Amino acid sequence: MPGLLPRPAACRPGAAPGLGGRLRAGVLALGALALPGCETLSGLNPLGSAGPAEGTPGFVRGFLGGIAAEDPAAALVGRQVLSAGGTAVDAAVAAGFAMAVTLPSRVGIGGGGACLVFDPAKAATEAVLFLPGARQTVPAGADRPAAVPLLARGLFALHTRNPRRPFEELMAPAEQLARFGTEVSRGLAADLAAVSGPLLADPAAQAIFGRPGGGAKQSGEQMLQPELAATLGQLRLAGVGDMHQGVLARRLEDVSRSAGGHLTLEELRTALPGLARPIDLPSRGGDRIAFLPPPADGGLAAAAAFEAMRGGADLTAATERGLAAVAAWRQQGGDPVRLVGSGDLPPARFAALPASAGLIVFDRTGLAVSCAFTLNNLFGTGRVAPGLGFLLAAAPGTGAVQPALLSAAIAYNANIRGFKLLAVASGQQAAPIGVAGPAALSLLRGDLPESALDRGSPAPARTQLAVCANYLPGRPDRCIALTDPRGAGVALGAVDQ
Repeated sequence: MPGLLPRPAACRPGAAPGLGGRLRAGVLALGALALPGCETLSGLNPLGSAGPAEGTPGFVRGFLGGIAAEDPAAALVGRQVLSAGGTAVDAAVAAGFAMAVTLPSRVGIGGGGACLVFDPAKAATEAVLFLPGARQTVPAGADRPAAVPLLARGLFALHTRNPRRPFEELMAPAEQLARFGTEVSRGLAADLAAVSGPLLADPAAQAIFGRPGGGAKQSGEQMLQPELAATLGQLRLAGVGDMHQGVLARRLEDVSRSAGGHLTLEELRTALPGLARPIDLPSRGGDRIAFLPPPADGGLAAAAAFEAMRGGADLTAATERGLAAVAAWRQQGGDPVRLVGSGDLPPARFAALPASAGLIVFDRTGLAVSCAFTLNNLFGTGRVAPGLGFLLAAAPGTGAVQPALLSAAIAYNANIRGFKLLAVASGQQAAPIGVAGPAALSLLRGDLPESALDRGSPAPARTQLAVCANYLPGRPDRCIALTDPRGAGVALGAVDQ
């Protein structure tokens, strides 16, 4: 397994090199991306390189938190929200909408996801679930059945958990990125290269992702999405409910029929996000670790793998234990906590599982969020909703489409009201061990965060990780955020400039 790539120092004067320097400096700008400097990072941000000017509303000085995401432009949007005085919840909402523009192969208005939120005021973690909805029946003529979209409603539900900035303000950066354009990232370019043939057969997808001379856009090329910008603007002005029981809902019902998805108004109206209790396990020294609960069952797999590693299992055995727990739950349901502790489940093998993407973010108060998103397939159904500008997610349970293994975790200590670790991972069947491995090595065996990520996240997992060695709130100088160097994401600190 390749080691960690060299990382740039923090994008501010006086950043010290080396692990000790990074920890003393707080959360640093770490990158799997070969970024030449801070000007390149700033250029990706549609809101500019700095937060509000000193003396203006929203100006905050000092440590503000950190963010790691699988798309650099989305991470910059979240960092800007933290710099403007927003909470981790605000930053996660803004970054999630931005990823629907900048990484539409894995995140989109037509899809959904799941998030964990740790609130130090409550000394507890809760899950916000908004998975792309399964279809009760597949209408005749739906050659590519679409999942019921829930991203917008889900991010609105996430925003209710502890916001400071207006929801409409948090949607604006994504709308600007879609309207004025953004560069195709390395991650999106790789996804386009993998499926460009069938994807570009859809005329609407060709208009967004294709090059004038043929073929898919390459990394660094400009991508404009005016129809998506209009949809985001409508949601910002009319509210996210418009997609479920308003003008947008009626339009979506009509255009999804022509795209082979065949969504109905009744399905759109009744699709709602939910709040749930995570799978919550004891760790060490009074710590606990919360995982996403089913139906976001990648969290169940990660919890079972974590429990296996607690018992001494290696990464391979822990991976198999996690996948066996998911297979058992998908076959028969039942109590996920019982499955986590069951060591006698039959081995499970999955066919190709859907792609996903993740982000983590925390703020100066110790509020922390870990989110995973999916379209239930790379580029969903491969067809854009005509006139609305977003890809329809693939309906799970139809044909060969299975639900994605959305995997995320937060480790915390209720007694001191602080969090210690955030993790989220993509990588199809490897996503659960991409969460469980670094978490177990860091929490149970005391590895430093970098080595825990290096040794605990086997390919094809791509992990976003944050560790606060002395918890947060408390010692921000002991916090570090990391992005998997094999991916195309970035980890950024948010410090007053």
